[in-house]
Amino acid sequence: MAPSGLLVTGASFAAFRGLHWGLQLLPTPGSAAQDRWKWRNICVSLVHSLLTGVGALLGLSLYPQMAADPIHGHPPWALVLVAISVGYFLADGADMLWNQTLGQAWELLCHHLVVVSCLSSAILSGHYVGFSVVSLLLELNSTCLHLRKLLLLSRQAPSLAFSVTSWATLATLALFRLVPLGWMSLWLIRQHHQVPIALVILGGTGLVTVGATSITLGVRILVSDVLRSRPRPPIPEHKETKGIRTCCDGEPVTRDDSTLSLKD
Repeated sequence: MAPSGLLVTGASFAAFRGLHWGLQLLPTPGSAAQDRWKWRNICVSLVHSLLTGVGALLGLSLYPQMAADPIHGHPPWALVLVAISVGYFLADGADMLWNQTLGQAWELLCHHLVVVSCLSSAILSGHYVGFSVVSLLLELNSTCLHLRKLLLLSRQAPSLAFSVTSWATLATLALFRLVPLGWMSLWLIRQHHQVPIALVILGGTGLVTVGATSITLGVRILVSDVLRSRPRPPIPEHKETKGIRTCCDGEPVTRDDSTLSLKD
């Protein structure tokens, strides 16, 4: 299993690096002109999330044995899906190191290192592939996260498209991120006796790290996109001066509190 898995991983790395370079030839939306690299990077991430997230969902629907027996039960193509994902994370890490300083990228690089370590154990051993495919369901939520970031970069917030994407992000975060993380954590606790201690520690570390990050991310999006975007109740003012204040020289100055400042 290892040679073919490593070959697919190498091919995936080359393909995603090629996609990074190829996007440099395409025009960037004018509103995102100052963040061309970030726009390209998120577009590549979106391609990976769509490919692996939809692939994992279809794979588990067609071959539920992967969830029933996450250690041994998997078809050959499942290993290919996992290897493609490892190749992407390696390519994305290389892209960040090339275009950002270590201080800017260290948080995501640590995330990528944990993910690559966990998924690579399945490629090298040929086991736990079903478990890895379940973890790729998280990419369905990542698809919405990437779309949300692209809308922010293109200055499409607030808008109907951004609101729909925000709610879809929160819904998929609960369904395709927190639920799979909870299932994997429960499975690892129940089956720890048949899993090598090194993999229990590695898997547990990864689940705790991604779980904490996911909860924090969900709270941030809920606050910034939902709670802060609610219209504020009007403040009672005197009938003659509502919405107007007078500056020191006596000139009327109109106030407008409708502007929202959204931060990702």
